[in-house]
Amino acid sequence: MDLFSLPRLGVVVPPENPTAEPEFNHLLGSGMNVYTSRFPVTPGAGLRAMLETYNEVLPELLGSFGALRLDATVVACSASHYLLDPEGDRAFCDELSQRAGSPVLSSTQAILAACEALGVQRLTLVSPYQPWLTATSRAFWERAGLTVDGVVLVPAEEAVRPGGDAHFDPYKVTTGAILRRIRERELPADTALLFTGTGMGTLAALTELARGEPRRTLLTSNLASAWWARRAVGEKGEAHHPLLRRLAGAEV
Repeated sequence: MDLFSLPRLGVVVPPENPTAEPEFNHLLGSGMNVYTSRFPVTPGAGLRAMLETYNEVLPELLGSFGALRLDATVVACSASHYLLDPEGDRAFCDELSQRAGSPVLSSTQAILAACEALGVQRLTLVSPYQPWLTATSRAFWERAGLTVDGVVLVPAEEAVRPGGDAHFDPYKVTTGAILRRIRERELPADTALLFTGTGMGTLAALTELARGEPRRTLLTSNLASAWWARRAVGEKGEAHHPLLRRLAGAEV
C-alpha cells in the first residue's frame, strides 16, 4: 500500500482537545491520512467568547493548510456550531467548502447527516457541557427537527456537597462516569444516544454499551464525523472500526 496515495482528511480542533485526533485515527485506521490544524488559544476569554472566536477565524484557519490537497475537512468542535442555528451552520459549511475547493463539514452537520441516513428521529443527549451550553445544544437539535427525549449530564467532577455546583470539563470526563450516569437512567427504547462534543473520550464507553444494547443507535461527534468522512472521500470498503461497521449496518 502506498501510504501517500490514501485519501486526506483535514481536521480542525480546539487547542486543548486531547481526544479528536486519537479517536479519528482509531476509527479510520489505515484507510485515510489525517492532518490537523488547531484553533487559536484565547487567553482570558470566557467560553462563549472563545467559541464565537472560533467561528470568526475558521475561514482563515482553513487556509493554514496551504497548498496541501485535502479530500475533505471536518471542523471537530461541536460547541461553536451550536451557537449557529442548523440552517446557518449548513450555509457556513457550504461557504467553507467553496473556499476550500473540497467538502468541509462541521461535526454537528455530520451528526445530522448520520441521523438522516439512520432514520433517527429521537435523541437522548449525553453532555459534558455546562448547563447553558447543554441547553444551547438541545435547542440546536430541536430546531433541526429532532425530538430530544432527555439529557444525561456528565460532569468531570460531582458537586462536593449537596446543592453545590458540579464541575464541567469535557476533556476530563472518564469512561466510568459516562457509563454510571447512563445506567442510572431509564431510557426510552427508541431513543438514540448522542454523546455531544469532540473532546469527551467515548470509544470505550460506546463499545461497552454496544455489547449491552445491540439495537440502540449510538452516535458521537467524532464517530459521525468519521462516518461522513469515509463517504465524502468515496471510501467503499468495510470500515476499519466496529463502531463504524455498526453504523453502516443500521443505515436505512
